Amino acid sequence: MPRYALKIEYDGAPFAGWQRQKDQPSVQGAIEAALAKLEPRAHTIAAAGRTDAGVHGLAQVAHCDLERGWQAFRLSEALNYHLKPAPVAIVDCAIVEGDWHARFSAVERRYLFRLVARRASMTHLRGRVWHVQNPLDVAAMQAAAAHLVGLHDFTTFRSSICQSASPVKTLDRLDISEHETNAGVEYRFDVRARSFLHNQVRSFVGTLERVGAGSWDPDRVRVALEACERSTCGPVSPPQGLYLAGVGYPNDPFEAK
Repeated sequence: MPRYALKIEYDGAPFAGWQRQKDQPSVQGAIEAALAKLEPRAHTIAAAGRTDAGVHGLAQVAHCDLERGWQAFRLSEALNYHLKPAPVAIVDCAIVEGDWHARFSAVERRYLFRLVARRASMTHLRGRVWHVQNPLDVAAMQAAAAHLVGLHDFTTFRSSICQSASPVKTLDRLDISEHETNAGVEYRFDVRARSFLHNQVRSFVGTLERVGAGSWDPDRVRVALEACERSTCGPVSPPQGLYLAGVGYPNDPFEAK
């Protein structure tokens, strides 16, 4: 059976997350239903990562196996037709080898978190960013973030329901930038690693926001990390500011076309 890699963009607001669920809408469920319109049978797709309810996808990657051979462009067009009106789009498609796997072949996941500071309530960006009222200290947040980069036991920043076998992960990058926009001052958190624990990025951002607001000293993040206690973590940021921004592969199937 031919295998296809799909690059997927979605608005996470109407979904209970990526993973298929029995009684709630999911991104996986929407794509599998579209596949069933092309080949009437049960379909199971595998993704690079499972995003939570409300989390968005800019470049999620999944793969599917089909009985019929398709041109990659034709498959993406057919899926997009059947995905309407769900806020899910196949933005790229590639034919891959049968042993290629969207999750297990990946060597990097990239997340973007968007936070906007302004006094007025959000309008156009509501549900797309985390809104706070007061500006944040980027230098302080970056100093705190430096304690998190590298190989660590991230128990402090791990959800109590995380199913990962180990809390030890290597964080490759956590960069914070400030941008003046018409919507207010936007802070963007660029976070990269081979893999992440459940709620790890949102735990990072919620904790760093406390640093930026002046409630935490940057060194308190180091103390919290070394404590390996969930209770020492700052508040977990809301999901709507988080985006799965990209997935890295040794031989990117979308660049090889």
